[in-house]
Amino acid sequence: QVQLVESGGDSVQAGGSLRLACTVSGVTFDDYTMGWFRQVPGKGREGVSCLSYNGDTSYYADSVKGRFTISRDSAKNTLYLQMNDLKPDDTAMYYCGADPFPATCSRSWPDLGGEYLGQGTQVTVSS
Repeated sequence: QVQLVESGGDSVQAGGSLRLACTVSGVTFDDYTMGWFRQVPGKGREGVSCLSYNGDTSYYADSVKGRFTISRDSAKNTLYLQMNDLKPDDTAMYYCGADPFPATCSRSWPDLGGEYLGQGTQVTVSS
């Protein structure tokens, strides 16, 4: 059974940085395309970024391009999201998502991905 545990959320000032981490257990990490979603109360889920199971393909929402970087460490079974130049609009609960092979990372992932989700970690950015 897939278990996803997020960490790294915090309250920061605008312009600051955070690194989120998602530790995966119960499955073979390298068999899963991984990504991050975010959601604020009253709004739909937004696919922020994904990274294919082999690390070859990535996707970023337009709202975070150039500021966020997704990466994965197979030795640690961990997915990361480095978030720089944070803005108040980045305030949300961030969820780690996992999709088993043959799922891939693409522009369709925000709508189709996230078969498994973690419990989330809160990011709050103040102006």
